[in-house]
Amino acid sequence: MNRSLRAARVATFVYFVLDGTLMGMWLVQIPAIEQHVGISNSTLGSLLVLLGLGAFIGMQVAGRLADRVGTRVVVPAAGVLCGAALVLPALARDPWELAGALLVFGFGNGCLDVSMNTHAVHVEKAYNRPVMSAFHATFSVGGVIAALIGARATSAGLSSATTLGIAGAVGVVIALLPARSLLATTPAAPTTTAPTTTASEPPTTGQLPADQGGKRRTPPTRIWILAALALMCMLCEGVANDWSTLDLKTVLGASASTATFAYGTFAVTMTIGRLLADRVSRQFGSAAVLRYGAAMGAVGITVVALSPWIWTALVGWALFGLGLSGCVPQLFSAAGHTDPAAAGTNVSRVAGLGYLGMLAGPAVIGWMTRLVALNHTFLFPALLLVIAAATAGILRSGTGREPESESEPELAQRA
Repeated sequence: MNRSLRAARVATFVYFVLDGTLMGMWLVQIPAIEQHVGISNSTLGSLLVLLGLGAFIGMQVAGRLADRVGTRVVVPAAGVLCGAALVLPALARDPWELAGALLVFGFGNGCLDVSMNTHAVHVEKAYNRPVMSAFHATFSVGGVIAALIGARATSAGLSSATTLGIAGAVGVVIALLPARSLLATTPAAPTTTAPTTTASEPPTTGQLPADQGGKRRTPPTRIWILAALALMCMLCEGVANDWSTLDLKTVLGASASTATFAYGTFAVTMTIGRLLADRVSRQFGSAAVLRYGAAMGAVGITVVALSPWIWTALVGWALFGLGLSGCVPQLFSAAGHTDPAAAGTNVSRVAGLGYLGMLAGPAVIGWMTRLVALNHTFLFPALLLVIAAATAGILRSGTGREPESESEPELAQRA
């Protein structure tokens, strides 16, 4: 393994941590910014839609740019934009200014999210083994860093503008430092001949042959199936993010301090699972990670939905996080590997629809609570995960990165 490839992997880790930290810094400052602008919770909820809209637009723009000019240009540029825009919400003086600030920050975050995931696909292809889940695990590490910095800044009496301004400036510098270590990817030419099998690249199945114009036709149905699966899985993540603590407190009567363990348990097991998922994927295949992970998640959230005890609910949230941990990275990876010439575009489609699912999940559960008890609404994400498990076989076709046996990568490296 050459040093430049290792450096590119480390640089990708840096950008995932950066993205998690910048987003986390915004999240921990939401209450203070809401009070500063003087808006209600309902108004804030409406404005947050613009954050999601900006992110969705940014994902589509960055995906296409990554395919045209390369991720080595787009990733650091997106990091600079995201870091520079972080302070804008804290500078807003009224709801209109906050709306614009959230739109710009969301755009920058969406650009960084898709471009770094696209680069991660290229790194994974160069490694010829699964490495995507570990990148997603470091995004969670960034959230922890943001929580620690935010707590320290609050105790020191720093304003939101000062805190986010400093964090954003540091983020801009960090976004530029590892830029040279990124892979110098160039727009991939569409495949004009049938793919061949080499020692370092396993056989590809389910790909369409080149058309008469010399361009390989990427099966759009497959990409949209992956996007739909991402929507389902990320909707489930959104449910845990927004409703886990409230479920333990209102349904099971846990104290405020105990209720926080619901999300904490989910987040910890998700991070651990993502650190382990690459090895599991390499051994058993990405389809197995999605199938059994989604099934485990369905069992976990069903336990939460039906549990009368706090300790069993915590076990359920732990299983839910562990099961979901490897699902989304496999989907992003499959989308990127389907067609190297459109890796960014395909990742943006899957990530964009998935992100909409994460935003919609809490709202869907909130609407369903008008009809049934909160804990019983969790049977809906359980159903979605059952569907995801049943359709996991989609990962076995149309991608050139199905895992090899343990000995094959070693033989390839020695060759």
